[in-house]
Amino acid sequence: MLGTIVNTATIITGSIIGSTFKKGIKEKHQAALFTAMGMAATGLGVNAIVQNMPKSNYPVLFIVSLALGGLIGSILNLDEGFQRLADRFSVGHLSKGLSTGILLFCIGTLSILGPIQSALNGDHTYLFTNATLDFVTSMVLASTYGIGMALTAIVLFCWQGSIYLLALALGAFMTPDMMTELSIVGGFLIFGSGLSILGIKDCKTMNMLPSLIIPLIFCAVIALF
Repeated sequence: MLGTIVNTATIITGSIIGSTFKKGIKEKHQAALFTAMGMAATGLGVNAIVQNMPKSNYPVLFIVSLALGGLIGSILNLDEGFQRLADRFSVGHLSKGLSTGILLFCIGTLSILGPIQSALNGDHTYLFTNATLDFVTSMVLASTYGIGMALTAIVLFCWQGSIYLLALALGAFMTPDMMTELSIVGGFLIFGSGLSILGIKDCKTMNMLPSLIIPLIFCAVIALF
């Protein structure tokens, strides 16, 4: 769980640093930081796609997964649902920051795929990248909401830790084909997240999260025959 521990530590560190800036980080500096993080996420997504697509035995599965998953997420309206959830628990000044932080840190492709890659392949790349993104985000949020933002680190640790343990328990179930297809779809979602951070296109990747389930179901059914 090295990646998760590092991710947790960066949120705590970012919260401590951010809370020392009483007037908050200037808007132009925030923009520069988020631009850098958006470019990094975009590059990581492209890399995941390029590395895994040649290994795919089902070259159109990612298209079906993105289309079907996006349709399901749109019907369920996941993006607006999470926003309403954040607003519902945003009673006070700090609670608003905590609800926002938890959603940003936990509900994302890197935070979901990262523990899986870490558990099955010992690859912490996604989690280390997510840690960098969360460091910047927690620093910005803590500059506004204070040191209490460090509490989100506890939620993140429990979230990623649960996914990590579940992936370990289902290790034999996760076939190489399944991981390849999952990585391709995840790469597109990470790329979309980068575009959203950069302000190029709001891809609403929250609505696209069901796309990650489609390759799992497809490969599991294929393995039965």
